[in-house]
Amino acid sequence: MKRIILAGVTALALAAPAYAQTTTITIEPEQRTKIKQYVIEKKMKPVTVQEEIRVGATLPSSVELHAVPADWGPGLTRYRYVYSGDDIVLVEPSSRKVIQVIE
Repeated sequence: MKRIILAGVTALALAAPAYAQTTTITIEPEQRTKIKQYVIEKKMKPVTVQEEIRVGATLPSSVELHAVPADWGPGLTRYRYVYSGDDIVLVEPSSRKVIQVIE
């Protein structure tokens, strides 16, 4: 019985880091340029957030998230974005976690 419990605890310990990982995406330089140009052309108003915006951080509910346009790429349309300072921040909408900061 102890072996079964020990095996279960070991399996959970090994699996825990996988659940804690943050979603990461790869955005090619050309795609980054396209995204920046879009935000500049649309004259998006930047938001100000008290907390540091970094990958893995959660944005407050007071920050309005914008839909990602389809021309940014099909892999990005499931996310939302905000413009903060000079950065475009991609966000997982359900958790409001930052997944990418485009500087």
